[in-house]
Amino acid sequence: MNTSRRRRCKLDVPSFSGCFGILAEHVPTLAILRPGVVTVFEDDGSERKIFVSSGTVTVKADSTVQFLFKSYFIRFRFWLKREAHPIENLDSTTAKEMLSKAQSLFLSATTDEDKVEAHIGIEVGEALVEPLR
Repeated sequence: MNTSRRRRCKLDVPSFSGCFGILAEHVPTLAILRPGVVTVFEDDGSERKIFVSSGTVTVKADSTVQFLFKSYFIRFRFWLKREAHPIENLDSTTAKEMLSKAQSLFLSATTDEDKVEAHIGIEVGEALVEPLR
């Protein structure tokens, strides 16, 4: 997601250190994204909501914002082909199925690695289901 092409009024970003807003002339920042919704408030008053499952956000000294989405491979990831999705393109039934699958994988996990992967899936699934209610 490149936010430097058009001027934005505000971004609301979910991070592991808490949700925060980014305005023009924001102090340079680097944050790790947590699963959740980035809200982009446009100059014309409209807003876009984009689900992100992981990655980083960097606010540069010139007020440009860069999102990098990292990939990690776990068994149930086939539902999310990319790391960022406009909310209007998501399906609540599929999101609930993803959460259910992750919960099942957690319950059947026999190794610590499997438990961690399933727990990540549960976090992503819960964050994905929430804005679709």
